Amino acid sequence: MNVKKLSLALALLLCLGSAAFAGVTVSSPTNGATVTSPVKFVASATSSSKITGMKIYVDNVSVYSTTAASISTSIAMSQAKHNVVVQAWDSTGAVFKAPLTLTVSGTTPTPSPTPTPSPTPVPPLPAPPSTAVVHSNIDQLTGWESCTVCAGAGGNGPAATFSLVQNQASPSMDGKSAKFSISGTTPYSDALWWKQLGADSTKTNFKYDLYFYLTTPQNAQTLEFDANQGDGVHHFIYGTQCSIRNHKTWDTWDNATLSWKPTAVACAQPTAFVWHHLTWEFKRTATSTIFVGFTYDGVTHYINRTSSAKLQNLKEIDVAIQLDGNSTMQSYSMWVDKMTLTAW
Repeated sequence: MNVKKLSLALALLLCLGSAAFAGVTVSSPTNGATVTSPVKFVASATSSSKITGMKIYVDNVSVYSTTAASISTSIAMSQAKHNVVVQAWDSTGAVFKAPLTLTVSGTTPTPSPTPTPSPTPVPPLPAPPSTAVVHSNIDQLTGWESCTVCAGAGGNGPAATFSLVQNQASPSMDGKSAKFSISGTTPYSDALWWKQLGADSTKTNFKYDLYFYLTTPQNAQTLEFDANQGDGVHHFIYGTQCSIRNHKTWDTWDNATLSWKPTAVACAQPTAFVWHHLTWEFKRTATSTIFVGFTYDGVTHYINRTSSAKLQNLKEIDVAIQLDGNSTMQSYSMWVDKMTLTAW
């Protein structure tokens, strides 16, 4: 074999070898094993692109997730035969799976620890009264408004390319999600969409609830979820965002300083190809907004932060979505479903 052919052969072997290593490897337990609960899982994922998340599914139910490229955890499982899938995603959206069949025969006894006081559980956000007004499936309503320049700093930012396509069958939870998309060539340009729901100055409590889904969350700079109310004298801005690249926290809008204020709650890059559930609750006084708290993917956080309202002759209630582009303006989309605003 001449040198040129040998080089080509070696290159082909290296390429095939690299592709062969992409996937999920489960070190423990082995497929078909009989185990006791809790079951110790040790697994890792590899790809030519960065691994952005891993999950363990037991009988089609997600029981564990991480943004790392490896897993070492114990999962409590009932005595029965179970179908398990260890799944991973990389930054390109590629999905890797390792299916297992396990039989759980019993539980492993553990020594009784010294009793310690249980932490006080965080209660859910207060339930709205039966008299509350519910605006449901807002993502399906017509008449959404939008802009790009107005979404930037001081309402005069760079222009992005953006779109909204409603009634998406997939991905969707109810068969009619809304797809918000942003792209362009100018770094850190933004796009804002909002839907007016009618003015009502008597409402002082709001619950903003929605599900969102991304396939390339690594391209997002910030994801913003807002509600607004004007009573003819004050403009109450209930601005919230997941600051993925900057603060890496959940932030709230401070009207007094016209800036975002980080909370103590971290907001990591959302997992791709997963529906995330977000619920914010807001209150107001005659002159101030109050960020009561929020629940994200089943975990409740109380914020209890107050911000002064803006003096403005405006009468409205609306909800808004904003997508912020990153330093290289990589395009991305966010699907939103089951968007609801409850007011009382």
